[in-house]
Amino acid sequence: MKTALVLRHLAFEDLGLLAPLLTARGYALRYHDLGVDDLAAVEPLADSLMVVLGGPIGAEDDALYPFLTRERAVIRARLDAGRPTLGICLGAQLMASALGAPVRPMGVKEIGFAPVEITAAGLATPLRHLQGVAVLHWHGDQFGLPEGSPSLAATGVCPHQAFMVGRHGLGLQFHAEADWRRIEQWLIGHTGELGQAGIDIAALRAEAQRCGPLLEPALQALMDDWLGALE
Repeated sequence: MKTALVLRHLAFEDLGLLAPLLTARGYALRYHDLGVDDLAAVEPLADSLMVVLGGPIGAEDDALYPFLTRERAVIRARLDAGRPTLGICLGAQLMASALGAPVRPMGVKEIGFAPVEITAAGLATPLRHLQGVAVLHWHGDQFGLPEGSPSLAATGVCPHQAFMVGRHGLGLQFHAEADWRRIEQWLIGHTGELGQAGIDIAALRAEAQRCGPLLEPALQALMDDWLGALE
């Protein structure tokens, strides 16, 4: 059976919409909760797929969260071995950092639903399925691009929204996986950040209900394209 190891940093930032898509493709899902479960027990190359999820910490905050050093090493080992790896938001930043690219504050928060502009390079990848589709943005840091990896998507405030490492590594700065039916968990869990950023919670809730159903088929097409080629 195919297995997917999911590195999770925050309980409600889980696989979301990805869970049923992966299960339907025959993956058995296994969560590893960072800061709770022992990363030393993780064999980097054992699983068919690794998904590294988001969270509100910095990708290089090792002094505050020492597990990040080991987490980047696990990610680097998979990428170097050509094993399928998907990083989302913090997960994508950790992928970039593991490959030597910087992760730095943007100086502004990008929070809310908006489309990404798929670049010319991105249109030749599975990212093309997201052209014109509104996705959830929720970050204040941005990754630099690993050597040899062009930007595949962009927004006005963040020029690097996606990259690939070969065909096996896919990093997404945005949250295509967030389940719009459970957006309330995000609004509760991140209420401090939303208040500090001046985000209208009611408006964000309404955006999720409007944009979420349109995102689901695009996400399925992206994953079918990416995983189908790898499998």
